[in-house]
Order: sequence, then structure tokens, then C-alpha cells
Amino acid sequence: MKILLLGYGKMGKTIEQIALDRGHEIAGRIDLQNRAELETLGASDVDVAIEFSSPESAVANIQDCLKRGWPVVCGTTGWLGHRTEIEALCRETNGAFFYASNYSIGVNLFFRLNKILARFMKSYPSYRVSMTEVHHTEKKDAPSGTAITLAEGIMEELPTKKRWSSETAEQPDAVAIESLREGTVPGTHVVRYDSEVDTIEIKHVAHSRQGFALGAVIAGEWLAGRQGIFGMEDLLGETVAV
Repeated sequence: MKILLLGYGKMGKTIEQIALDRGHEIAGRIDLQNRAELETLGASDVDVAIEFSSPESAVANIQDCLKRGWPVVCGTTGWLGHRTEIEALCRETNGAFFYASNYSIGVNLFFRLNKILARFMKSYPSYRVSMTEVHHTEKKDAPSGTAITLAEGIMEELPTKKRWSSETAEQPDAVAIESLREGTVPGTHVVRYDSEVDTIEIKHVAHSRQGFALGAVIAGEWLAGRQGIFGMEDLLGETVAV
């Protein structure tokens, strides 16, 4: 495939290497410094765009790609206030849009485990749920998109939880998320249930960006030739053994 990279930071460079290793071609590398080069690419120059830029750039990047007929895989977080309009544009253009807050296969299995545990804990209200997420100091959004997805999974299963909060003080209707920024940590997420007598935790620790980048490239391979709005549940339904 001919893959357009939107965002060429550390993640973009990791995606590039994995894409090349898997036999793909890089159609372009677009960042803030050279965004005008996007205008030079025609419809046939790109099979899929993989968008890992910044919350400030993501919406315009996705819109430009959909208007050009390019399928888009997006992993940028912090822009989801515009998700409804992006999905409307995708339908209007008969395009293809794939979004995930985290492309790691392991993290997406962790999402499922998180919901199963929350379902069990519904019967035990003496346990207080909270979360901690740790990322590198260059990460711009907090809480992480992965943490928000975990919180949403908990909210689906625990009727008392109506929202998430970045305030760590206990709030009866909220899932508290503590966000820490330390060194070069790729990503650690902990879901914790505390009671007076014990604590139950599930934890995912990423050792590098490789897992995120591989998942994004696999999503791009899967999305090519499709129309519609998709996420990791759609992908894992067909490639669970990846």
C-alpha cells in the first residue's frame, strides 16, 4: 500500500519503519513544517492515511483526507469534541474512517478485561474504583485517550458512575483518573478497586511504541477498500490472532 503519514514525530517514525518492514510504500510525510505538500498529492497517490499528529491538527488533517477520498486511520487523542462532525463528513463522502484511542492489541484486550471486571464489581459496592495513567513528559493531553476509554468501559458496567474526573478525590458519580507525566514512559494504565480490607488491580504496561505502531499499520491494511466508520472492535473481530 501507499501510506501517507500525517504527523512525523516519534510515533510517525515508528509507524514508518514498521510499514516499510511489512512491504508498504510511504506516499508522504506531513508535519506542521511541510503541510502545504499535502496539496500536491492526488487521489491515486495514497491508499490510506495514518494520522498521529496533535489535537490541534487532527481535525483539519482528517477532513482534508476524507474530502480527497483517502481512508484515514487516526490515533491522535484530545480532539474528540469534533468526532460527530468527522463521522458526518465520512458518511457524506462515502469515506472510511478508523479511530482508536490505542492501537496496541494488548491494550484492546485490556479494555475487554476492564469491562468484565467492572461487570463483576457491580455486585460489590464497597469497592471504590479509580485509575492511574502514566506517560512520557511530551504527551500533550491528560487524561490519556486510553484512560478515558477505560473509564467509559467502567461507566457502561457500573450504573453509579456517570462521568470521569481528573480530580483524584473520591466522587460518588465519577471515575477518578490520576495522570502522571514521567520521563520517557510509553504508557502505563492501572484500574484499581479499593475496599477497607483489600485492593484489586489490573494493569497494562507498554514497553515501547512498537505495539501501538504495529496496530495502526494493521488497521491501515484492514481499512483499505472499505467504507464506513470503524474501530478496534471491528478489527479484532477478524484478526484476533494477530
